Amino acid sequence: MPKTALITGASSGLGAEFARQLALRGADVVLVARDKEALESVAASLRDGYGVTAEVIVADLTVPRQRDKIANRLQEAHRPIEILVNNAGYGLPLAFESNDIEDEARHLALHVEAPMRLIHAALGSMLARGSGRIINVASVAGFIPRGTYGAVKAWVISFSRWANVRYAPRGVTVTAVCPGFVHTNFHERLGLPPGQEGIPDAMWLTAHDVVQAALQDAARGRAVSVPSLRYKALIALTRLVPASVVVKAGETGR
Repeated sequence: MPKTALITGASSGLGAEFARQLALRGADVVLVARDKEALESVAASLRDGYGVTAEVIVADLTVPRQRDKIANRLQEAHRPIEILVNNAGYGLPLAFESNDIEDEARHLALHVEAPMRLIHAALGSMLARGSGRIINVASVAGFIPRGTYGAVKAWVISFSRWANVRYAPRGVTVTAVCPGFVHTNFHERLGLPPGQEGIPDAMWLTAHDVVQAALQDAARGRAVSVPSLRYKALIALTRLVPASVVVKAGETGR
């Protein structure tokens, strides 16, 4: 029986790429996002291209009742989820003092509360089976002070490190994926057209490469995946320079 992966934020970007690469490996998929039309398009391409089952669940993970639908799906014993990919997310402007506080609260709920609840929902059946894989999409920003986005991703990294140590001996690995700037629609959703992010071309990654490295590192049971040598070097450098320099560098781009 093929494994089944549940992916949040699966309508585009890294989420859609996780779905594609997992389907390529023979996994059935459960696709979660707010945009039904986009989800159905991704699902159809996976069914046609790879012959897998692609289930669609439309949900806003910041709305408790809708988020609970996904938690319930993760707990279904007769349709087990072997791989959970917590990918849903978005960014906010760095000027915290000018942001609407309700937008910040929703941002926190999506990046911290939602994956925490979904991981908790998934762990019961995974641990009972003695196998499972959880992939949490974080960011290099989690190592670099960068507004509330960096803060929520730091939580994801810290929790994943702890959870992997805790649960890997029982067959369930937890991996935080920490890409840098990736060519997706993430920055366009912040209102920045392509080419206007202020980031050198050499610092951009492709969704394909990020997901490929993430799946390889997750298969190896690594707690943290940084899918680029240049970003591994950047993270190491941040530990050697003053915090004021790191914060200033972290404000480059959006």
